[in-house]
Amino acid sequence: MTRPEDPSTPCVTRLAPSPTGALHLGNARTFLINWALAKQRGWRIVLRIEDLDTPRTKTGADVLAIEDLAWLGLDWDDGPVYQAADLSSYQEALTRLAGNGRIYPCACTRKQVLEALSAPQEGAHERRYPGTCRPKTPMQRQHHAREDEAWRVIIPEDDINFHDEVAGPQCFNVQAQVGDFLVATKAGLPAYQLAVTVDDARQGVTDVVRGDDLLDSTARQLWLYRLLNLTPPRRWWHLPLVVGEDGRRLAKRHGDTRLATLRAAGVSAEQLIGLLAWSCGLRQTIEPVSAATLLSKFDLAKIPRSPWVFTPQPPLGAR
Repeated sequence: MTRPEDPSTPCVTRLAPSPTGALHLGNARTFLINWALAKQRGWRIVLRIEDLDTPRTKTGADVLAIEDLAWLGLDWDDGPVYQAADLSSYQEALTRLAGNGRIYPCACTRKQVLEALSAPQEGAHERRYPGTCRPKTPMQRQHHAREDEAWRVIIPEDDINFHDEVAGPQCFNVQAQVGDFLVATKAGLPAYQLAVTVDDARQGVTDVVRGDDLLDSTARQLWLYRLLNLTPPRRWWHLPLVVGEDGRRLAKRHGDTRLATLRAAGVSAEQLIGLLAWSCGLRQTIEPVSAATLLSKFDLAKIPRSPWVFTPQPPLGAR
């Protein structure tokens, strides 16, 4: 059940593309729903470019993402804000966690982590860390890491529970699932979970809207909010993904669904939004519609709670 807005505190959400590649159909659907939900409810929107995954960052992908969002007719109130432009808040968070003995240095390579596992679960997005470098006692915890060491946060065995506005009640045992997860890389950069937690807190984000493949990340982030004594978002909204006919998350293997490619082929933003609106149950037929026009018909309750299976047929006619 959706919890009511608190009129005393302005609501804030964020559009947070990562410049590791071009936006595709699945990204567009999630961003469109996020934007429509925000506009309908009067939330402020922050555009945040999550550019800390430097090995995978593509030159110019940030500019292309901004162009794609504008092409769709989506706008925002603040930004674009680039994560890599100011690392000080992340470093402050790491210093606080280290000073409180909540994190520890880890020199394990990815290969060593995998070799330490006797029977890794097939299909898992992330292997469980077996605790190889975890200190045995509080006295063994270090406050500094060497250049070849990352940082991991100590996770208890307890379950972490939260309510999701779309997916309902959730319960995750982070220790059983992934173990002590990374909060900083060996390059000294904040890992995804820490960066998102710090950013959402400092940008006043009250409502996180994203794909349901990140449901388990919410539990990890809630633990970091607790350790850092930060106020977590008021609500979480995890949306079903767009998948291919094989049931897997939309990717290159399902064909070229990049927005830039569709634009180059002559597909209009209205045609694409018409398809996405139909996939969300907001329209009975696939007909062109603008993002602004769609707002009057937007109803979160109509969006199916199962993934949308995209079939590469010609529902999008080029001009």
